[in-house]
Amino acid sequence: MKTVLEVKDLSFGYSPEKLLYKDFSLSLSQGEIKAVVGASGSGKSTLFELILTNLKPLKGTLQASRVSQVFQDPYTSFHPSYNVINQMRDVASLEGLDTYLEEMGLERDLLEKRPHELSGGQLQRCSIVRALLMKPELLLLDEPTSALDNVIQLDVMKLLIKHLDKTAMLLITHELDLAHWCADEIIEIGI
Repeated sequence: MKTVLEVKDLSFGYSPEKLLYKDFSLSLSQGEIKAVVGASGSGKSTLFELILTNLKPLKGTLQASRVSQVFQDPYTSFHPSYNVINQMRDVASLEGLDTYLEEMGLERDLLEKRPHELSGGQLQRCSIVRALLMKPELLLLDEPTSALDNVIQLDVMKLLIKHLDKTAMLLITHELDLAHWCADEIIEIGI
């Protein structure tokens, strides 16, 4: 399988005296899910920022294939003043949209609304649809199901797993049961 993420000997800290990562390595191949777990402030989201090149490591290398991300809070990942469909169209082709909407249990007319007109669960499922429309080789998932009730959580994770033939997933979660259920490997950060 194709390697879509390679992190080698990464060191990073917001101050040189306190490193979040020291000589950290990680590899992820198409078809794999790895879960990142750790306490708040341990550096889980910082790892995503490094992968997205929003932060620069002190040392080491990161190589990632085409990436898309699902954030924990969907309201911060959508612009409040224009509708959801246009925000999807801004970043991706809408090819496959109707299939994804059906899989997520969403009506197409919801996409004509602005983000604040949707529930947190509806908007998070829209966020997942947008990420999948981007055809990522690597999907970064930051607590993607925390805004969803338990039944929908399971359905959404099953849907995401269905797409592993085209992508790999790095999942941040506080839910160890979820990590054990879906991940090929659990990476403990700051523990």
